[in-house]
Amino acid sequence: MSTTEFPATAGPVGARDRALTPDLARGLMLALIALANSVVYLHDRPYGVRQHIVESGLPDRIVSVLTVTLVDARAYPMFAALFAYGVVQILQRQRAAGLTEPEAKSLLRRRSRWLIVFGFAHALLLFPGDILALYGVTGFLLIALTRVRDRTLLAAAGLWLVVVAVLQGAAYTMPSDGGRSFFWSFETAGPLAALALRPVEWLMTPVGLVGVGSAVLAGTWAARRGILTDPAAHRPLLVRTAVIGMVVAVAGGLPAGLAVGHFWEPAGPLILWGLSALHAVTGIAGGLGYAALIALAALRIGDRPGPVARALAATGERSLTFYLFQSVVFVVLLTPLPYALGLGSSLGTAATAALAVATWLVSVLIADAMRRRNVRGPAEVVLRRLTYRSAMMSR
Repeated sequence: MSTTEFPATAGPVGARDRALTPDLARGLMLALIALANSVVYLHDRPYGVRQHIVESGLPDRIVSVLTVTLVDARAYPMFAALFAYGVVQILQRQRAAGLTEPEAKSLLRRRSRWLIVFGFAHALLLFPGDILALYGVTGFLLIALTRVRDRTLLAAAGLWLVVVAVLQGAAYTMPSDGGRSFFWSFETAGPLAALALRPVEWLMTPVGLVGVGSAVLAGTWAARRGILTDPAAHRPLLVRTAVIGMVVAVAGGLPAGLAVGHFWEPAGPLILWGLSALHAVTGIAGGLGYAALIALAALRIGDRPGPVARALAATGERSLTFYLFQSVVFVVLLTPLPYALGLGSSLGTAATAALAVATWLVSVLIADAMRRRNVRGPAEVVLRRLTYRSAMMSR
């Protein structure tokens, strides 16, 4: 079959056909991702609980509490749920376009393989805590789950929380000796030495992000019901998820936040284990709560989004591009590499949070300018061409 015979609607969804809620959620999510990632770049100071730098100034300590309570281990579960939601939507769209089940799954496998390639390049050159490759692997898992019943998905999501608690608890059990336990490349000034460390750090990343598994399963379940695509039909569920999710996330994250901010000192490995396990498990609830809150906001916005909502949705539509953009900014400004400014050795948590938000705001402005000129994100363009052109040529 030639490329001209390939069903036109089997390609990537057009801008006019995109639902507001998922893109709005991705756009706002990037602010949380920026806050979560930026503090990892801070270096040349002692590290304390959860590998955060030890702060002495009150503003920095307060921002540490807020970041750990509201963002740390909460942003990536939201990211994971949205990723799973998008994968299910792609599969549904390919089926509706007339592709057979094997053809649709083959396309998703191809997209997942390219995500792994993107992720490895991102980790090797910029950020070893990359999530793209893990999501590429997750894409293969989602393909295998297409026939799994909804009840089984939710049961597996709940059972996986036990794994999350055990692994995340163990990861932060030992008291810090003031040095880094991971991401050593962020305090390495030699470009070649940092380059050699990043693949090793990249392979360690899934341990720290094990909590996304439950979020992926929950996102798959939500996508099957179109909960974010049609929030009006699911408003009661969204309200419950938002309220319960955020209350649980704050209650479970505040103890770790207070410890990171040095407002109390956890004593002993068992306390540290419980602190980290609680923080990680409740982070799943927080990620889903954030997604539900944004869906309710989109419902209130309605069919005529204002300029702010359009700009945020444009950012979400180009989330891959601006996820990578954040890494470029943080590497250039914060790392000790010869071609970087090395501000990570002097900025505190509060200033770093301000930098993260500023980077995100610049992303929103650029994305909105691209939207008005009908320009897609370059990373999205490359991924789509690799995915769909290969699919066309293979038919």
